[in-house]
Amino acid sequence: MSNLVQRTITGIIFLVVVIGAIAFNKFSFFILFELIIVGAMYEFYTLAEKKKFKPQKIYGILTGVLLFAANYFYAQNIVSANVFIGIIPLIISVFIIELYRKSEYAFVDIGFTLLGVLYIAAPLAFANYLVFFSGLSYNWQLLLGFFFLTWSFDTLAYVFGVSFGKHRLFERISPKKTWEGFIGGLISSVGIAYVISLFFTQLHFIHWAILALLIGVFGTYGDLAESSFKRNIDEKDSGSILPGHGGILDRFDAVFFTLPLFYLYLHFIQ
Repeated sequence: MSNLVQRTITGIIFLVVVIGAIAFNKFSFFILFELIIVGAMYEFYTLAEKKKFKPQKIYGILTGVLLFAANYFYAQNIVSANVFIGIIPLIISVFIIELYRKSEYAFVDIGFTLLGVLYIAAPLAFANYLVFFSGLSYNWQLLLGFFFLTWSFDTLAYVFGVSFGKHRLFERISPKKTWEGFIGGLISSVGIAYVISLFFTQLHFIHWAILALLIGVFGTYGDLAESSFKRNIDEKDSGSILPGHGGILDRFDAVFFTLPLFYLYLHFIQ
């Protein structure tokens, strides 16, 4: 099977699963995002282990899962804000557990453990506030609109980069990214934003357009940040669970930067 065919099949399955789980109901949304957190954090910690560091993989993932669940129930007013007080003993426990591990780089391991939660689980937790943005009833339109903008920018930037790219955007970290691809992706994303605004009418086109630009700029930084991490580890992909596309961390690197900003913008204009 050629790499193009493999990438296409994997991409279609990926889109069907993500869109289907988000659009089906709030329970499938919850399960999907918890699985993404588990997969992405596992890959993140595994990459750190390749540099001989020893993050608390299981405990870190458990903390990330609990953080997302706390936000899920808080967004629906099922629990009060007091639930977040539980984060304090979870963080303290990371330091206590490390005392018994006799690690050569104890504080580096603690740092990687907490960074996995901060870098992956915390940003993804903002998805809860998008699907419950208009009240306590589940509404998937804003979240799917966010993903459509993210995917369209990524795809269109690649197309413009391959077709017209000559000037490197950030050659030291990602030699294949070009200014032509970046600018072409931004402009095209505004057009996609207009199409989205015709179907997802919770936001006016101007807001979808601004969000498209925000996603393009900061999504690129998210991609570059993950590429920098992988380059330091001497790895091309974060994993191999998505044939032809790499790992879960590779597919959601832009989301970690843009999802919180997407919500903050909506909160600002509300």
